[in-house]
Amino acid sequence: MKLDRKSMLLYAITDRTWLKGETLSNQVEDTIKGGATFIQLREKNLSFNDFVKQAEEIKSVTDKYNIPFVINDNIKVALAVDSDGVHVGQEDISVKEARKLIGEDKIIGVSAQTVEQAVLAEKEGADYLGVGAVFPTSTKSDANCISLKQLKEISMVVSIPIVAIGGINEENVEELKGTNVDGICVISAIFSKPNIFEATKKLRKLSEGIVDYEV
Repeated sequence: MKLDRKSMLLYAITDRTWLKGETLSNQVEDTIKGGATFIQLREKNLSFNDFVKQAEEIKSVTDKYNIPFVINDNIKVALAVDSDGVHVGQEDISVKEARKLIGEDKIIGVSAQTVEQAVLAEKEGADYLGVGAVFPTSTKSDANCISLKQLKEISMVVSIPIVAIGGINEENVEELKGTNVDGICVISAIFSKPNIFEATKKLRKLSEGIVDYEV
């Protein structure tokens, strides 16, 4: 799947914390209908078989809408369901190793907090970067925050797309204007809301206001 800057506009990471009796695939469909442009399935506590089953359900939705779909930190699951790619952190597998395993035509996203990490990830073949945490976040308690100045510095030294991540919500998203990011990545700002479709729709409009390319 071709990845461009516009794919980063509103990147949603799943979280089953707020299912409220719904299926995750239905919630993902609501967020895509609301304007999400990219979906990442993040599961830390599922067995391999359950992870694959969940990934297959999500993939059927993302395929329907032709939205990029990656698996967080589990190349075996990504290969099993033929997802569009994977997203790896600094403590996970290297980009080089991930590329060997997943193939040349798949998307590899990498988390980065520093200029050095960003430059290395691009050099090794990453397709996009998730940079942050840009604000304090409850979703990942061990995430260290970076300044908006650091975010902009990273965006200026790489040519691959960048999505800002960490604690982003409708109250603070406009602070990211001028940082040269290609979009925002959110979890609770979508999935914790009573109306996922409306929450996504609002964030999509706000994200369009902070990017420097024509949507």
